[in-house]
Amino acid sequence: MIANIVENPERMVPVVAAVSGAAGVVAAALPFLRRDTLGRRLASVAHARSRLAARARAEHQVETETQKLRRNAPRRGYQVIVETFNLSAKLEDAGIAQRLHQAGFRGRRAVIQFLALRIIMMTLFGVVALFYSMVVLNLPYPAPVHLLIGLVAAAAGYGGPALYLKNIVTKRRGEIRRNWPDALDLMLICVESGMPIEGAFRKVAEEIGGSSPTLAEELSLTTAELAYLQDRRTAYEGLARRTDLEAVRGVVTSLIQAEKHGTPLGRALKVLAQESRDQRMSMAEKKAASLPPKLTVPMILFFLPVLFAVIISPAIMEMM
Repeated sequence: MIANIVENPERMVPVVAAVSGAAGVVAAALPFLRRDTLGRRLASVAHARSRLAARARAEHQVETETQKLRRNAPRRGYQVIVETFNLSAKLEDAGIAQRLHQAGFRGRRAVIQFLALRIIMMTLFGVVALFYSMVVLNLPYPAPVHLLIGLVAAAAGYGGPALYLKNIVTKRRGEIRRNWPDALDLMLICVESGMPIEGAFRKVAEEIGGSSPTLAEELSLTTAELAYLQDRRTAYEGLARRTDLEAVRGVVTSLIQAEKHGTPLGRALKVLAQESRDQRMSMAEKKAASLPPKLTVPMILFFLPVLFAVIISPAIMEMM
């Protein structure tokens, strides 16, 4: 057979053509017959990646919650004092929590510590006042008078933490009021450049942190709330509630309206920034105008006697 093929090579043409045709058909059909293992491998890799990511998130969340609970857990002594004096109902008081938030103290731990410190200061002031009046000074007063002194001191100790908290709130509010117009100008620049409101808050917090750490903290907290809260309005209202300033409420109202109706935010921020600057200038002028009445009493008590002594002393010395 091979000898016939060698003697007659033209007989190879049909065989080669048949083999070539069969190879072409197989080559053309091979991609359709091959299984899609790449897509399946990619799907398995994606599934494994999502599973690992979910596990990592769960572990991170558990670790974060553990650290948060450990960090926010009140000391046992404070908890015992609150439970002993039956102050658990005060823990749910929204007014105390709001004042603590305005002062920069957040969480349940701050409320427990505040309530416990009021009891501690009340007891300490009362005991010290009684000991000082009865033992140290040995005042010749009857027992009800000593008891009244202790009660007055205990009342002062009970109101001391609230007064301290009020002073902190006033200082923080004044710092935010002074730096809010500058923050609005920076926010306006960020918004008009096309930056989203979350990025604008983050950028303003970074830029204004040197001059006002309190305002930077509040803006950073608002940025975090915008990231994880489902309702963005809650984050905006939280900023207005923590600062408790009329200028901040106006900006929050504009932000909520822009989110709800799609109104342009840049124009509203420009008007509010100008109003905040005018308000800051008017407050400065009001403080400057109130200085002369405030200086009248110190001048009468301290400056005029010295001035009279300087003027009259030479005449008295001449007469003597």
